[in-house]
Amino acid sequence: MATELKLPDLGDNVASAVVVGVLVKEGDSLEAGQPFLELETDKAVMEVPAPSGGTVEKVLVKPGDEVKSGQTVLSLGGAAAPAPSTGQANATGQGNPSAPPTQTPPLDKPSAAKPAEQPLPSAQALPQKGVGEGAQSITAPGPSGSKPGPAPQPSNGHRLVPAAPSVRRLARDLGVNLLEVMGSGPAYRISEGDVRRFKEGGPTRAPALPAQAPTSTVPLPDFAKFGSTRREAMSGVRRATVRSMAQAWSTVPMVTQFDKADVTEMEALRKKYGPRAEKRGGKLTMTAILLKVAAAALRQFPKFNASIDTLSNEVVFKDYVHVAVAVDTPNGLLVPVIRDVDKKGVIQLGIELGEIAAKARDRKLTPEEMQGASFTISNLGGIGGTGFTPIVNWPEVAILGVSRSSMEPVWNAEKREFEPRNIMPFSLTYDHRLIDGADAARFCRFIAEMLEDPFLLGFEG
Repeated sequence: MATELKLPDLGDNVASAVVVGVLVKEGDSLEAGQPFLELETDKAVMEVPAPSGGTVEKVLVKPGDEVKSGQTVLSLGGAAAPAPSTGQANATGQGNPSAPPTQTPPLDKPSAAKPAEQPLPSAQALPQKGVGEGAQSITAPGPSGSKPGPAPQPSNGHRLVPAAPSVRRLARDLGVNLLEVMGSGPAYRISEGDVRRFKEGGPTRAPALPAQAPTSTVPLPDFAKFGSTRREAMSGVRRATVRSMAQAWSTVPMVTQFDKADVTEMEALRKKYGPRAEKRGGKLTMTAILLKVAAAALRQFPKFNASIDTLSNEVVFKDYVHVAVAVDTPNGLLVPVIRDVDKKGVIQLGIELGEIAAKARDRKLTPEEMQGASFTISNLGGIGGTGFTPIVNWPEVAILGVSRSSMEPVWNAEKREFEPRNIMPFSLTYDHRLIDGADAARFCRFIAEMLEDPFLLGFEG
């Protein structure tokens, strides 16, 4: 008798997923716990493990299909008994390893008219692949920008627990069942801090986020009457971007300040000391320098390193300086986060930037490497352009946009002549609820002065 394998609960606020890979084919032998399906939601890419072994009789989905929780995806013949469950670890990758095994409830005996249904254990979250953003911003709120729902409730294990492998290891070490922990991160993602606070009996999650602004539901006109058209389904990444941009645009009243910096001396030093950085395994890029400059500016102007809590009418000032950097990849623009930028030298920042950019291009970024930023830099100078207005990544309050530098004639009052200087245009978009225009102008002038006088980078940074 064939056993139908159904898709498990994909997690809170996730109604469907896209099949990105089928890891088995008809006739294959499938072992209990072996991943057989790879899915992409707007939050992450995950593998679905088999609850029991057997022979694959029929694969009912293919790459590109959209599937929903409870949908039959595989027909399995000669299925063996499911692997014994220890607590809820098999369902979620978690649970207390020292807890006594719990009994798996027996399956109802199948009838001749209806094949047996074997529920799948919860899908195991993998490192997030391709959580994309527009050219100006990373996702908001959180990896998917999805509308927050009620906090996830502990269940029988048939749901996705949003936590990184390192968090899962910590939970096992501390004997914490992640099904009982409410995450404080985007989409209720559980952090190491949440696990430790839960172990100590403290609060485990932040207040609920405000509701997401709805996207347009106005139907499009019939373009086919004007000529031939074709339709292409949005990926989970693009759907997340649509929601994120709508959320940011409807939440934050944005203003953009434009300025320029003379980077002639800085460029000369960058080229001079570039080989030293390469010997240490990194590159001394202008983006690495901008990271250090931005960190100094955020320390000088703490209001730009803050967030607005409209629920409590408070401003949250952050003691850390974590800066997100937009990275152009074949799969779209990803924005990983460099942590503690203010505590690192420029060469070290160049090394870390190169490493995390490579991970972004290979789609190996973890969710934690895409979270926690207090400020964002989008450098499009390598592509071109003379200026743009980046979109603030809520709940941050500012983002720096950098365009391509070029040689321009600049008047030297002492020599009474024009000189060729390397001028870099940049822009700062900010949340006008917290930051006034004068604050933004001073912030931009500080950035420009740091770039124009390399000595200040060592002195102030």
